[in-house]
Amino acid sequence: MTPRASLPVLSPGRGLYCNRTLNLRAVKAVGYDMDYTLVDYDADAFERRVYAYAQEALLAEGWPVADLAFDPAMVTRGLVIDTDLGNVLKANRFGFVKRAMHGSSMLEFAAQREAYARTIVDLGESRWVFLNTLFSLSEGCLYAQLVDLLDQGRLPGVMGYRDLYTKVRAVVDAQHAEGRLKAEIAADPARYVVRDPEAVLALQDQKAAGKKLLLVTNSEWAYTAAMMAYAFDPYLPEGQGWRQLFDVVIVGARKPEFFTERNPFFEVVTEDGLLRPVQGPLKPGVAYLGGSAVQVERQLGISGDEILYVGDHLWGDVHVTKSVLRWRTALVLRELEGEIEALVAFRASEPELARRMQEKERLEAQLSQARLDLQRLKGGYGPVPEDAPKELERRMVQFRARLVDLDQELAPLAKASSELANARWGLLTRAGNDKSQLARQVERDADVYTSRVSNFLHATPFVYLRSLRGTLPHDPATPGGAPLE
Repeated sequence: MTPRASLPVLSPGRGLYCNRTLNLRAVKAVGYDMDYTLVDYDADAFERRVYAYAQEALLAEGWPVADLAFDPAMVTRGLVIDTDLGNVLKANRFGFVKRAMHGSSMLEFAAQREAYARTIVDLGESRWVFLNTLFSLSEGCLYAQLVDLLDQGRLPGVMGYRDLYTKVRAVVDAQHAEGRLKAEIAADPARYVVRDPEAVLALQDQKAAGKKLLLVTNSEWAYTAAMMAYAFDPYLPEGQGWRQLFDVVIVGARKPEFFTERNPFFEVVTEDGLLRPVQGPLKPGVAYLGGSAVQVERQLGISGDEILYVGDHLWGDVHVTKSVLRWRTALVLRELEGEIEALVAFRASEPELARRMQEKERLEAQLSQARLDLQRLKGGYGPVPEDAPKELERRMVQFRARLVDLDQELAPLAKASSELANARWGLLTRAGNDKSQLARQVERDADVYTSRVSNFLHATPFVYLRSLRGTLPHDPATPGGAPLE
């Protein structure tokens, strides 16, 4: 047998990043979502069409939206809609608001502080809507633009910001449900689907390694068949189709309900979607509709941490499987590649930014000490400082002047750092120097995260993924700790 060619060195954006140690050798089944997981879309092209159809529907109802246009950079995954105030927010891992936008305009710091100084973003409250997939981009953009029109008194009827969100959500959801959008995509998949032949090989490796492969998608049968055939069949051996890769194929799964409730299975009998109730066990290569995860576990004779589920939806794919079934979880975060590329590109500026920040911290400490010394002298208590009051005051003036200069030097570097990946919102996973709320959700619910399914190819089905040693602010630079470069 001819030896397999060595795999190319991958960019950092193609890695598997581990929150909790995962021994893939111990995983007996790997389940996959389809949309934005096995089948990757051009998010700009896809969401632009969703937006256009939603805009068309609103125009038919007499809404003044003809001049609106989809802006793919207006919102990102991981932001939060405040349905009380009509704002789009970015919060850190503790729920504190770090950036805010009202309508299509970013809020100044003072306005943001006035609105959220006493507010914690708790995603368990109905006030907040978490934009947790790429499917949210058209919804978030349209909502922000319509807030502008609502504030101008140009929308029909009497409504508040919450009513407006309900309307936007309904009209966007309708475009996914009515079938016209998916029919258009299925008729011209090359326009919307980004094919990845390595994803096919990754699944072939997993199957040959003895793992059961599952496809569990909310998409209906006809659309699933068209998308999977386009994305997978050209890279399979002649005479093989995508269904032969999977031990279980489930469409119309109604996730997250699929993971929490018990619904009956129906067999997809014909290519046009004719159904019949299932009698007996599930068969490989046969497509089914509905059902439940508990029935799949029973069918396969495995459960819990023996199953890894891979998807792009933080709630419907990752959180529920982790919290209810204790399956292992992998999140596909497609934007991760661009995020890491932006960080690498900024790396040359980081030493200078760090040097100036260290100097600023030193000067602030010196200024604070001088203020304290002067305070003690005037108050007549504590240790007597070496310097006289006038000398302390002179030094304080010098420190303040240098700090002003430093802030001017830091401003362009800090601005560039805050605008990496997106000029409005910055990095998905950061909120200032802290983790973003999205990063906290990923950390909590996803055992591993990666930018695309094909990255499993380069890790192999036998990899032992180990999480990094967790760090705390007081940790020294010890072996196994976070690097301090």
